[in-house]
Amino acid sequence: FQRDAKGQYLFDLICHHLNLLEKDYFGIRYVDPDKQRHWLEFTKSISKQMKSQPPFTLCLRVKFYPPDPAALKEEITRYLVFLQIKRDLYHGRLLCKTSDAAMLAAHILQAEIGDYDPGKHPEGYSSKFQFFPKHSEKLERRIAEIHKTELIGQTPETSELKFLQKAQMLETYGVDPHPCKDVSGNPAFLAFTPFGFVVLQGNKRVHFLKWNEVTKLKFEAKTFHIYANQKEDRKIILTYFAPTPEACKHLWKCGVENQAFYKLEKSSQVRTVSSSNLFFKGSRFRYSGRVAKEVMEQSAKIKREPPEIHRAGLVPSRSCPSITHGPRLSSVPRTRRRAVHISIMEGLESLRDSAHSTPVRSVSHSDCFMSRSRSQATDPGDGTAVISDETYSPSNSVLPTPVAEHSMDLPISRQNNGAPCSIEEEKESEAGTPTAGDVADFSVDSRAKGPAQSLGGEVALSEAEQVNKFVLSVLRLLLVTIGLLFVLLLLLIILTESDLDIAFLRDIRQTPEFEQFHYEYFCPLRRWFACKLRWVGGLLINK
Repeated sequence: FQRDAKGQYLFDLICHHLNLLEKDYFGIRYVDPDKQRHWLEFTKSISKQMKSQPPFTLCLRVKFYPPDPAALKEEITRYLVFLQIKRDLYHGRLLCKTSDAAMLAAHILQAEIGDYDPGKHPEGYSSKFQFFPKHSEKLERRIAEIHKTELIGQTPETSELKFLQKAQMLETYGVDPHPCKDVSGNPAFLAFTPFGFVVLQGNKRVHFLKWNEVTKLKFEAKTFHIYANQKEDRKIILTYFAPTPEACKHLWKCGVENQAFYKLEKSSQVRTVSSSNLFFKGSRFRYSGRVAKEVMEQSAKIKREPPEIHRAGLVPSRSCPSITHGPRLSSVPRTRRRAVHISIMEGLESLRDSAHSTPVRSVSHSDCFMSRSRSQATDPGDGTAVISDETYSPSNSVLPTPVAEHSMDLPISRQNNGAPCSIEEEKESEAGTPTAGDVADFSVDSRAKGPAQSLGGEVALSEAEQVNKFVLSVLRLLLVTIGLLFVLLLLLIILTESDLDIAFLRDIRQTPEFEQFHYEYFCPLRRWFACKLRWVGGLLINK
């Protein structure tokens, strides 16, 4: 892409490739060299947002989880959300009780490999799949039992739909956890869901605030504040500490975007938000997309023939080591309809990056899970709710695919239109060599390859950004000061020179202090200015 290409260009290109119309739920995520996650801002230049050298690793993600994923208009959208939630399940971000876990895993099996076949699926076949950070043999047997007996004849579309309906009932549906610490130094996870703001601590949900209760989100350095009004005009302020200032700013921006998306009625109501109460201090940010209500209204207007989805079995993946040995697609049939060819490699490999703002120690989970009812998702009355018998600590996802020195020479056409990789490419994937499904390998305009992309250039750029921020702060302070002085001068002229007979002006004029200022300072100053003006006028007339 060109050096000045904006994020919207790349996002539209991806959605055009996938034939995706309900695209407002998705975003592009990348991780900087400091392992800090970021959402690509569509209104800004791509090259200016990237701190690493090309080729860049960018990942398609569900950014705003649909409140009711089963109600999505098109099947392709549900399929991409299905891939994201399946990934959340594997990384421990989506928790559930054992019975629900078995049903979710069975639906994944049915969607990926179809009906149980004794000839293809020997005893213990479910143990070859890993749907959760850790599960027992008992759970594996239960998964196989459900797959063999309860889901026979179920199509992949139906399995995915039932999977989504089951997942949306869970307490941690839509949770994108941000690791923080409370004022006592205890670890906690903050998250923004379709229903509101949640805090997960230990094995409990300690706070839940509906979006219409959250009034303000602020941050300063590592400190993050949430202001809310609950029942009976009870105002609360929650304070948490992020690992780094960058992580705190990312948390704040995610909160601003989620609140605007789920809370507002129209995108015209979106306003620029400041992280501080002072005009000249802090960061300013504005959500630039459509809101949830507008997205749903726009989706209802879709009248096209549904795009065709070609699913393929799972292939080896470092992001999700579930492996199926299902049939491979050697060719793609051409139809009059524009087909969308999505292999699981595209799905899972495009859904990969760190699960946290900073690396978090991986914690294994037992097979004990807790569920919630749908009513609990929107009922903040019970602020504390048990979500698991184990401490909520999602396992650390694999970091973005490392880019080898020779990866620039890899042909982009290794996966064309979603066709699966060859066996040799699968081996390369297992060995750590990125494929076209792993990394978005984009050619950057030669003008972008300057000193700023070297290590020294990055340091200089960082220092320059700090200087620019300081200069902007000083300019803002100067403008505010000048504005205040101008207002005071205007008020002084009104008090001394005008004949306005207003109550509060009359009271000020009658005070001894004002009379002393008027006769001892203002009148002599006015005479001096008048004298100088007459002198200057005389000089101009004589010339």
